[in-house]
Parts: sequence; C-alpha cells; structure tokens
Amino acid sequence: MNRYNRDADDYYVNVNLNTEMELPSNRDTVLHFFEQMKKGFPDLRNFQSRENGELILESDKEEDAHRSVAIEPRRLASGCTNPESLADAYRQHELVLDLAPPLLSISLLDCEALDVMFGFDFTYEGNHDEVVAEALGVGNALEGLLESPRSKKVVNFEPSLTLALDEACQLQCRLSIETRTNTYQVRSGEFADDQISLYLTIRQYWGNGPELSFLESFRRQREIGEEMLERSVIPRIVRPLAQVIASR
Repeated sequence: MNRYNRDADDYYVNVNLNTEMELPSNRDTVLHFFEQMKKGFPDLRNFQSRENGELILESDKEEDAHRSVAIEPRRLASGCTNPESLADAYRQHELVLDLAPPLLSISLLDCEALDVMFGFDFTYEGNHDEVVAEALGVGNALEGLLESPRSKKVVNFEPSLTLALDEACQLQCRLSIETRTNTYQVRSGEFADDQISLYLTIRQYWGNGPELSFLESFRRQREIGEEMLERSVIPRIVRPLAQVIASR
C-alpha cells in the first residue's frame, strides 16, 4: 500500500500542463501521442472524445487503482489514482511530459503553468463542513462565532491557503479543502455518502519563470510537495480529518 493513502479512502497524484495556445486536436497527432502512452502503460485502453472537446485515454475506472491522460483545448492532464507507489505515478507523468514537446508541439514559450497536485478523498455521510471545522479548528479569531448562542450549525467551511515559494511568486503552493454538503442537507439532516477532498498543489508559472525543462521542473515540484506532505499536511490535516470521521 502507498504510504500516502493509509488514512484516506482515495489518494491521487495529478499533473496539469497549462498552455497559452490551444493544443492540437487533429487525428494523427492525437492518436500517435496516445499510442505512445499506451505502449508505456498497456492498461490505458479506453479512448473517448467528449462533447466539450476533451480527448481522454484511461484505464478501467472500476478498478481501485486507475490512470488517465487527457488532452483539453489548453491543458494536458495526467492523473493517477491509488497508485501502488509514488514511483509508478511519477513514471506516468514523466512519460507525458517527455512526449508532450515533440508530439504535441508544446514548448516552454507556450507554457502558462505546470501543476503537480497531491489529492486525498475522505468518504463521509454527514456534515462535511462541521467535520473539517472540528478536525482543523477555525482559529482563535473565529472561535467566538462558533461559541455564540446564535450559532447553530456549520454550513460552509472550506479553508484555502496559497503561499509563494520564491521571491518572484512564480513558484507557489496551494492547499485547499473542498466539501460537498449543501444547506438543504444540513437543514434536513439527510446527507449523501460523498467525498471531502483535500488538494495540495505545487504550481510553477513560466513567462519569467525558470530555465528548466518540464521534466526538471516536475521533479523539483514533486520533491517540494512530498516534503510538505510529510512535514505538515499528513500529520496536521490528513490524519486529524481521518480521526474525526472515524470517531463518528
């Protein structure tokens, strides 16, 4: 088992290469790129062309561990859910970033930003926002609102924080939590069995950004992400969330 999905129901590592210009969509270019991906990962067998213009190659989504590669108008996306190891996910993403420049004509000049995202899903049938507030706290400044006699229930609490990791603010880290409880569910007490999602994204902007290749930047970003997960996100956010959910 991957050490990162011990506390969550699902764990994933995704990479998004965002471009300034639209990506190619002609048949030969797209199919050649996907054929090369399939050679590296034979479980990528299902190809779809969606109405929104997205072209996606994916493995069997019914499997606990699955992967996908998608070409969108201005984004190349690579996703790996519940990988056996981080190395397996990284191998997929590196192949995507290695093939993208020659096969899809994506250059550093065309790149807006490269995202490396680590995500965790926690399935919970109840008030998601209340769970997040209990697990993480709301901070001294807001604690008084929760303690107010007029305060009945937490309806929305989705903390988000973005940090610059360099002086130019070209390298950034964003932590966000997404809940899926709505006001009707809180009012009625009827909740769906849905996911609380936690995302840690390391984003590198280009433009006046680094003189690095996509692969070099990816390796640096994933190292930063792993360090933040180990030092802060896992012990202070992921595990407290898992513990509060397990106690209910």
